[in-house]
Amino acid sequence: HDRGGAIQVLDTGVHRLDIWVGSGEEGLARALTFGVQRIKGTVYPAGYASAPATNVSFDRMQAALDRLEVFMIDGGNLLALKTEREDRSISARLLQEHLRDAGYFSGAPSGYYGPETEDALKRFLADFALSEPSDHLTERTAAYLVAAVRRTQARDPLRSFIDQGASAEAVSESQRLLRFLGYYDGRTDGTYSDELAASILRFQQDHQLVGTAEDPGAGRIGPITTKTIFHAWNRELVARTAEKLLAMRRVETFLADRGVLPDRFLTEGHNGARVTLLQELLSDRGFFPAEEINGNFGQLTKSAVLAYQLDRGIVTSASDEGAGTIGPSTLRQLRQEEHLERYRMVRAEGWRVL
Repeated sequence: HDRGGAIQVLDTGVHRLDIWVGSGEEGLARALTFGVQRIKGTVYPAGYASAPATNVSFDRMQAALDRLEVFMIDGGNLLALKTEREDRSISARLLQEHLRDAGYFSGAPSGYYGPETEDALKRFLADFALSEPSDHLTERTAAYLVAAVRRTQARDPLRSFIDQGASAEAVSESQRLLRFLGYYDGRTDGTYSDELAASILRFQQDHQLVGTAEDPGAGRIGPITTKTIFHAWNRELVARTAEKLLAMRRVETFLADRGVLPDRFLTEGHNGARVTLLQELLSDRGFFPAEEINGNFGQLTKSAVLAYQLDRGIVTSASDEGAGTIGPSTLRQLRQEEHLERYRMVRAEGWRVL
């Protein structure tokens, strides 16, 4: 199927052909897995009667998605990934892993965004009342998933049922929790009062647990109300964490659009605007003299990169692989530091600081 438009004849007389192996992450993984192969072939004129039958199938060509992990400069940040239905990609696998860790996906993460993955995502979206599509991963869905995974080890905030016989400590816990959820505005005094009972009743009615104050369990926190309160409390904390993650992603996207986040691997001999940015970042951190910024990756820049890597624990000596060059780990560290610094500035001074 190759038309020969990009065939190169090397000095050795060998002809180099680029082979199309698919698009997206799956195609890239397949290309890396296929690598460089040396073969002896035959060129057939178009329409030649004895040409062999076409026999091309990507499914028979291995696509080792793990080969892509080293190139993920955002460190597997789910909010930075794009994946959709029918994808076979490392992004889809990371989505599956987050759904599994959040308790929604029971299969082995395969990297295939098929019906099982979409069903798991639908259940997650329903539980957190998100009106996001299930046929692809949005930033908001990703933020909620990351936040939900962080909450999986949370303990139940209520360690006993709440009624007239509950301890003052347990009642105080319920008062703080109901205040957090917006149902109680009284004092945290450990007293099971009519005001607390009324706030419990309002919560129960809002969640269809009871109808009136005369219903069994109304105004008291038993097993069903405890479970419902836990889910409401957890959803609220997930939502708050997700909003912070979305704000951080907004900062990251802004910086990337402005071209102030490093985004390429660099080594000695490179030059240009990306090297200038690298030198500026290293200078801001005290590893490169500001008066030497020139956009050329020479020995001075290499030494500065090595010093930065040693300081951050990325390498342990100048003989380590990647020492003195900007590879995935160093790039990831620089991006994270710059991103977090700007995010803290936004938190302190508002978006105008950008």
